[in-house]
Amino acid sequence: MKEERYSIIFSSKTGNTAELANAIRDALPQENCDYFGTSEIEEPVSEMLYIGFWTDQGNADKSALELLQRIKNKKVFLFGTAGFGENEAYFQKVLNNVKSSMDESNQIVGEYMCQGKMPQAVRDRYVKMKEQPDHMPNLDLLIANFDRALSHPDKKDLDKLRELVRG
Repeated sequence: MKEERYSIIFSSKTGNTAELANAIRDALPQENCDYFGTSEIEEPVSEMLYIGFWTDQGNADKSALELLQRIKNKKVFLFGTAGFGENEAYFQKVLNNVKSSMDESNQIVGEYMCQGKMPQAVRDRYVKMKEQPDHMPNLDLLIANFDRALSHPDKKDLDKLRELVRG
């Protein structure tokens, strides 16, 4: 039986989702890859698509969403990163939002999300907000989340993704 052809298509603002895309590429036979790169691709030819995104306000980023709305009759493995998280319920909510943007003719064959590091400017903004007398009460939690996210995606995140992709 001939091994399935695939493409790995992703959008990555800070490099986190690109790390996941590279882990997927490492886990699969290179000779079967039709395309590896950004989600600006017009029409992917592969039957099997690994589509990656970064999280923007609880959904995939605009570029990934536009791709997901265009494709039809494909097998899709979704993967993404979110600065906020460490929480499977939040990740599942994001994935559900992403899936609701896809054409129903596509078949979801897998999904994976993990936390990703955020730009230092985010933490700086939280610290500055704390200086205000009437600041949000959850700023300490947001700063702690930022600090935890700095190491992600880590080896454990990438190994888990490779394992999922290999099936």
